[in-house]
Amino acid sequence: MILPRHFEKLLLKPSDLKPSRDDFEVVGAFNPGVVRAGDEVVMLVRVAERPREVRPGYTPLPHWDADKGLTVDWTPNDELTPIDPRVVERKADGLVRLTFTSHIQVVRCGGGRAVREKTGVRFAPAGEMEEFGVEDPRITELDGRYYFTYVAVSRHGAATALASTTDFVNFERHGVIFCSENKDVVLFPERIGGDFVALHRPNPATPFCRPEMWIARSPDLRHWGSHACLHGGGGAWETGRVGAGTPPVRVDGGWLEIYHGNRKPTKPGEVGAYSTGVLLLDPTDPSRVIARTPDSIFEPTAGFERTGFVPDVVFPTGIVESPDGWLVYYGAADSCSAVVEFRRDELLATLVDV
Repeated sequence: MILPRHFEKLLLKPSDLKPSRDDFEVVGAFNPGVVRAGDEVVMLVRVAERPREVRPGYTPLPHWDADKGLTVDWTPNDELTPIDPRVVERKADGLVRLTFTSHIQVVRCGGGRAVREKTGVRFAPAGEMEEFGVEDPRITELDGRYYFTYVAVSRHGAATALASTTDFVNFERHGVIFCSENKDVVLFPERIGGDFVALHRPNPATPFCRPEMWIARSPDLRHWGSHACLHGGGGAWETGRVGAGTPPVRVDGGWLEIYHGNRKPTKPGEVGAYSTGVLLLDPTDPSRVIARTPDSIFEPTAGFERTGFVPDVVFPTGIVESPDGWLVYYGAADSCSAVVEFRRDELLATLVDV
């Protein structure tokens, strides 16, 4: 069942933000982490950028260097095999590189329905574990601080790291909390049974199973254990990837998790469409799924969702309560940031007991 969109707005497109260097261009302003901080909504937006320069016969592969900052490896095309719009493979060793790099920028949205200020405050890659970029933040307020997970991409793979802030100006890094390959980590907004709880998405190289979303517990947000599979993709729309979207929110009867699924591509060079489903988790034991949507409830239909750096993508990453439901923030086509409003009664009515 596809839910009605009671409010929808394109918030940011690539041309709205400046690159790190004048000779780079922004190709994506998307997958924003979002939280209500005091009386305003704040977004941490992933900004993907690449060199403007074109050298015939070469592909620019940007990365962050501890001494030089943002730099570029110009690689002969005949040494590379294109995989999809985001990734190339080196023929010599079979290893992949991104065709862009990402940093995170602070954007303030007032009441949450429009951009009020593009601050220019950046959370840039730092150190070897982030040399290919920092991506896809998810924000949760805990114990008076705003903690955000993000993907740290490097020669060691895609790991998930943790940082925090109190003012969205100064940031403290807490290091890698889920080693490669692991993405889409979201934190629950309160302790459950004395523990912090997170959802995460292992991405194993050996495909023994269909894609899965997992759950884990921690005493201190740094050390994670009690790992267990939470949900495996079952529908056709979630055969390629399945993982957490927004941080969970409390509702009557449990925890509401709006998650993403990806349809496994059928042609070389395709990524596959991304859509959205919902899980209801037990209030005291969130490793138990109480109910779920049997089908996707939010799919790419708008022009800016169908066309972009990666077409046919709606990727939920943030949620804020509204008077009648929730404002859900998402990345569209790996290019833009947008917000849609779903009504509480209509969304909960899509859930079916399992």
